[in-house]
Amino acid sequence: MVESLHKGRDFSDVYDAKRSRANRHLAMYVRENGRDHNRIGIVASKKLGNSVIRHRVKRLIKESLRTNGDKFSNGLDIIVIARRECVGKTQAEITNAVLHVAGLLGITI
Repeated sequence: MVESLHKGRDFSDVYDAKRSRANRHLAMYVRENGRDHNRIGIVASKKLGNSVIRHRVKRLIKESLRTNGDKFSNGLDIIVIARRECVGKTQAEITNAVLHVAGLLGITI
């Protein structure tokens, strides 16, 4: 089960944990949440482009997390921040970037 992070306080708590890694395509922040499922937040700023571009990048990241959810440890709050390099990338490239950063953080099984 995956739930979304909605409240600003939840985002702040994850950022304050200061556990993060990044690559060219995205940055990822992680914090344990004490639950039996993960909560996900995806950030795509206006630096990426217009709303169509931002929404496409967010959909690609969300799909990567959904299809590979069984590879992640449970009980985490995860924030994924898209970088400009994500624009125009394929689903496979985004998935590889997500799994790479998750591996760097040690949150994959």
